[in-house]
Amino acid sequence: MSNKKGFLGIILHAHLPFVRHPEYDSFFEEIWLFEAITECYVPLIRSLQSLQQDRVSYRLTLSLSPPLILMLSDPLLQSRYLSYINNRLQLAEKEIIRTKKKPEYQKLARLYRRLYLDTIDIFARQYDCNLITAFKQFHSTGNLELITCAATHGFLPLLNKSEAAVRNQINTGVETFITHLGFPPSGFWLPECGYYPGLEKHLKSAGINYFFVDSHGIENASVAPRNSVYAPLNCGNEVMAFARDPESSRQVWSSHEGYPGDYDYREYYSDIGFDLDLDYIAPHILDEHIRINTGIKYHRVTGGDLAKEIYQPRQALYKTQLHAQDFINKRQQRINQLSIDMDRPPFIVSPYDAELFGHWWYEGPLWLEWVLRFADNNSNSVTTISCGDYLQQVVAHQQATPSASTWGDQGYSSFWINETNDWIYPLLHKAGADMEKLAVTFQGVKASELQERTLNQAVRSLLLAQASDWPFIMQTGTTVEYATKRITDHLARFNYLRDSIRNNTINERYLCALEILDDSFRDVDFRNFNAPQPKQQNKTV
Repeated sequence: MSNKKGFLGIILHAHLPFVRHPEYDSFFEEIWLFEAITECYVPLIRSLQSLQQDRVSYRLTLSLSPPLILMLSDPLLQSRYLSYINNRLQLAEKEIIRTKKKPEYQKLARLYRRLYLDTIDIFARQYDCNLITAFKQFHSTGNLELITCAATHGFLPLLNKSEAAVRNQINTGVETFITHLGFPPSGFWLPECGYYPGLEKHLKSAGINYFFVDSHGIENASVAPRNSVYAPLNCGNEVMAFARDPESSRQVWSSHEGYPGDYDYREYYSDIGFDLDLDYIAPHILDEHIRINTGIKYHRVTGGDLAKEIYQPRQALYKTQLHAQDFINKRQQRINQLSIDMDRPPFIVSPYDAELFGHWWYEGPLWLEWVLRFADNNSNSVTTISCGDYLQQVVAHQQATPSASTWGDQGYSSFWINETNDWIYPLLHKAGADMEKLAVTFQGVKASELQERTLNQAVRSLLLAQASDWPFIMQTGTTVEYATKRITDHLARFNYLRDSIRNNTINERYLCALEILDDSFRDVDFRNFNAPQPKQQNKTV
């Protein structure tokens, strides 16, 4: 370790919106979770198993959002996933027969069958249908640091009209993590990296030691950062802000200069769900007539306007090694440059959406595995650590307040508030104020069991309405009708519950129905919605 001049922190943020529809036999948006399990979470687990088997020393940080924790732990969704992956296995077996006169295609069909069989083995046999167990296991080995996020990924800068709403998102997220993982998280992923000055006091109260902002959040801090984005800032209350490194982000994110666009990698947009005859593919798409991605894709990115060439797994694997080595080499060069002038080891923080790895970039988990393998090589000056590790090694940090910022388009809040979605915030703010009044009203009052259930369900409805995913979808224009319906439905449910409390007209049958439909955050306590904020000691910068 003597030749290690600096550190690399890779953070994967695993999050999906809470989508669970027991009222239907099947539901399209639930497939978001099923695709992520198949293409992202299980491949990540497979890579971590491989690293463990080869005794590779590494540190990786994984942020598990509360909605994802709840969905991965849900028996209904676990059962539906097994049906989904078995359907994909049947499709792969059909493809082996269909492609018997096309050996290159049949080779890939056989690869998919092996992949699905292995996925079923990992999901069902090894981890009893709950992948949270797997992540806990890798955490216990000391290789994986697990952190969390706000309850429903609420975009905190736009919920800040009510401090109670922000506190409730943070505290409920932390409590959900503790319930399912068994220990408190040290770090916190701010949804969309959305920060505003003062947010750190709520993180401090929730027991959080560090969080992340985009590069300009540190660069434009209240005091010029002495070490740019390569060391954290102390926000004044011992909560540390780490910044995203722009260069390592571009290498993975950028559609122009990033690795995923390489012509040998698998093409995401070439899928047999859209290419084959409807009669053949019908049992494997939505309601047997709506074409969707099946996950079976036979082509590679190729290049320019050329016809897509067939995917070559060996060539793609070779490229993951080349690109991983290139990534490590560039981080090593940067660390060598930075270490000349810095008074502490430089720390390159590279945060990504977990779902990029495997879903959008099929080879991403293998690339990540190679990065961690190469980082363990003593011939370079880089080692992987977590933010928690860094704070144990370096204890004195510059004090300053980061600037308001996000990692969204143009760096601020425009992606989550614009002409497509600005109508939702007055409604969310009113519902938050109403919930705060209810919590105050019943603060010192003995509520009946029925009232308590109703108040708790009102908090759940509000949390689910506050998810940042819905305004995001409205801006991107993908499933706008569904996103709009989710917000309006949850707000309508909240308003009904609020009125039934105020008018003493609680309908237990309807309440039961809502508890089944929105089965989430079972331990929520409405009394905590307006829990008093501990006073912070004022510190001069």
